[in-house]
Amino acid sequence: WAEAEGLVVMDDTQSIIRCANKVYLAEMLAHYKIPTPKTLIVHKGNLDLIQHELDLPCVLKQPDSAFSAGVVKASTPEELLSLTNQLLDKSELIIAQQFLPTEYDWRIGILENQPIFACRYYMARRHWQIVRRDQSGKKHEGASDTVPLDQIPPEALRLAVKAARAIGNGLYGVDIKQAGNRFYVIEVNDNPNVDAGIEDALRKNDVYADIMRAFRRRIEAKHPPPID
Repeated sequence: WAEAEGLVVMDDTQSIIRCANKVYLAEMLAHYKIPTPKTLIVHKGNLDLIQHELDLPCVLKQPDSAFSAGVVKASTPEELLSLTNQLLDKSELIIAQQFLPTEYDWRIGILENQPIFACRYYMARRHWQIVRRDQSGKKHEGASDTVPLDQIPPEALRLAVKAARAIGNGLYGVDIKQAGNRFYVIEVNDNPNVDAGIEDALRKNDVYADIMRAFRRRIEAKHPPPID
């Protein structure tokens, strides 16, 4: 709506469409040869390939999953059959992905192809994701810490910028897993958290100033000031 009214936006429609579809993301990352955990696009005709290609446990994702919802882990053949059938009842295509257990995920904030923050999001207690939902639906989140930009592993930074550039030129949060010395992009988020005391813990107001300057550049490019 904002775009239709001619307003300058940071979370643009094209980025939303691209990031919100996990099937598109999987194909895009493969196209640009950006490393990810081994990934399979699943439909009812190739269910038998999951165990053969990925082994168990594996992670299953519905295309519009977000905030850890719509993302499940199958550890046994019985779980795999049940969970894939449940997800395929909602969507013709789902994502199956190699399970890479890690202590934390990198989240690197990229604005106009430049990093503005980096955090480590740790897995929720006794869980394999950073967010755990109990039976009542209450969320339990893991801890986090913020890392100086000059201490980001260079390969993680390179992959974050490359993945963000493939989406567009806005503000993105790129999630990356680190297994030893290897890095794998999990997804690109078009509307990343920038929370007080977390993502801004080190750079403080500079994070917000970067975003405001980006807005100003876009406004001035769209509506140049009059020449005296």
